[in-house]
Amino acid sequence: MPEFKVVVSDPKTGKAKQIEVKGAQAQALVGLKIGDIIDGSLIGLKGVRLKITGGSDRSGFPMLPSIPSGVKKRVLLSRPPGFHPTTPGERRRKTVRGNTITEDIVQINTVIVYEEPKKTQ
Repeated sequence: MPEFKVVVSDPKTGKAKQIEVKGAQAQALVGLKIGDIIDGSLIGLKGVRLKITGGSDRSGFPMLPSIPSGVKKRVLLSRPPGFHPTTPGERRRKTVRGNTITEDIVQINTVIVYEEPKKTQ
């Protein structure tokens, strides 16, 4: 069974929190891609919609939205994610993961895109 750490960022407050997901909840995330919008109840947050923005695998390699499937590849990068050039025009070959969540992924980064308004009593 897969096990993920889901990092949920709130753009309104600028804070992030980490939620551990195991078992059937984690299995529901396998196969989703960067850019997909999920219901927050999958990870225990009710009334919230989350957008998957990235992640990393167990070796620390980042997910890249431009690479299809969940494969690990060595690609030539000139900008983030995966490589931050120190001089203008610098390019390097780096190992990165594809845009699909597999069982090799450890961390999933998300951002809140919709939050139900709180009811006042």
